[in-house]
Amino acid sequence: MFQFSRRKLLKFALGATLPVPALSAAFSSKAYAADKKTITAVMHSDLRVIDPGFTTAYITRDHGYMVFDTLLATDSSFKVQPQMADWKVSDDKLTYTFTLRDGLKWHDGAPVTAEDCAASLKRWGRNDNMGQKLMDFTASIEATDPKTVTLKLKEPYGLVLESIAKPSSYVPFMMPKRLAETPAGKQIAEQIGSGPFKFVAAEFQPGVKSVYEKNTDYVPRKEPASWTSGGKVVKVDRVEWITMADAQTAMNALVSGDIDFMEAPSFDMLPVLEANPDLKVETLNKFGFQTLGRMNFLLPPFDNVKVRRAALMAMNQKDVLDALVGNPKYYQICGAFFVCGTPLESEVGAESLIKGDGMAQAKKLLAESGYDGTPVVILAPGDVVSLKAQPIVAAQLLREAGFKVDVQATDWQTVVTRRNNQKPVSEGGWNMFFTNWVAADVMNPIVNFSIGGRGKNGGWFGWADDPKIEKLKDEFARTSSLDEQKKIAVEIQKEAYDQVLYIPLGQYLAPSAWRKSLSGVLDGPATPLWWNVDKSEA
Repeated sequence: MFQFSRRKLLKFALGATLPVPALSAAFSSKAYAADKKTITAVMHSDLRVIDPGFTTAYITRDHGYMVFDTLLATDSSFKVQPQMADWKVSDDKLTYTFTLRDGLKWHDGAPVTAEDCAASLKRWGRNDNMGQKLMDFTASIEATDPKTVTLKLKEPYGLVLESIAKPSSYVPFMMPKRLAETPAGKQIAEQIGSGPFKFVAAEFQPGVKSVYEKNTDYVPRKEPASWTSGGKVVKVDRVEWITMADAQTAMNALVSGDIDFMEAPSFDMLPVLEANPDLKVETLNKFGFQTLGRMNFLLPPFDNVKVRRAALMAMNQKDVLDALVGNPKYYQICGAFFVCGTPLESEVGAESLIKGDGMAQAKKLLAESGYDGTPVVILAPGDVVSLKAQPIVAAQLLREAGFKVDVQATDWQTVVTRRNNQKPVSEGGWNMFFTNWVAADVMNPIVNFSIGGRGKNGGWFGWADDPKIEKLKDEFARTSSLDEQKKIAVEIQKEAYDQVLYIPLGQYLAPSAWRKSLSGVLDGPATPLWWNVDKSEA
């Protein structure tokens, strides 16, 4: 069973046939890039949504890191570091001043300005859970001169820098003001960032192929690369993401050298990959993932808390993890909303999930709830290895408890789009989906997206409306005492289980594999990252 590093977490808590489009993309890439140093990767998902402020999906976050940059970043010691800007804090801790470094310009050649960055922070603050909480404490964000952004607080708030340096979704990426001011609910119209790569829009085939070229105008920092901080030195000409939905096909391509990197091989493939002398297999995100189920609070039957509680009691973490991972070396049964191995770890409310003995109680609760047989529509993506098992196992458990279930087979990018839909099922709505958060995204109540109670007013997909949770989160944010934070986190977990804000289904590690011709592959909570990576002829 894997174990987290407690010291680091303490700091932070506070042979199938290749599809024709992919085959064509792979061949055309080789022909076009014959004279360029090119890395070809199969990521964990295909890419369709390319606005990193529109979805928390990690493939879109990964795309964001290619094209955009951040004011601050987090290093491997969990310390906040300057990236696009340095900062100063006033003695009364109410004013934060960010000064842009020299040499920053957008991909269209225009200089990066403080107005751009102020607008970008405001857009991020509308969408991101941690950003929303920061905005609750913020009096103003404005450009006080072309290179200076000034953030003023209503009262001292201890997570300002950690919020702006957060490494994962939503990442506070900087973009031109005209893009940052895109109306809420709409995606940005251009992929113009200031990051180390440029997006090649002419070669983008949504769901098939994404191409990035080195931004030769990018001026990296001088510090060594460390997680999302330091010098983002690009050592190749191009990076191409090729979609291969079939894991066996992707593995064969990696072994043969047709691709260089495979982000998410299935667990049963790992022994074969580990035995190949030309390949390296390593877990880049050492803190792992939490997998979870999320219900739609707006639609029947899960608009009824009694029905949600019945569904919770029906779940069994071991069944899910055995189907998803199989090998206990890579998974951990854990009922803690803020993940096991952190100071905020608690098993309060998780007894049935951990023991897997809640089915009789689930049947009883469902009978008492007034459930009328409304089918539960579960979105089941079949193209992402780490999301295939959860919907199937959950559907079986829910049926055993007495639910009618409609498992709708789809792909992950359709889920990413469809889960935005608040309309009835008959108009494209949904009742339940499953996803995975990196541990860094759920380690405390402020960063954890799924522990929100804002409902339709800025809430995460599922739109839980829980004022008590928001009040407790404010209390957590205001205290700097770890003992107090622990107490409040337990109260938040009690409320989250009582209202079934989501269902934690355990933790797991996810190794990646790449050819040994690649060097400089970085680890961290938001990997893979493509700067610092070089490719030899071998």
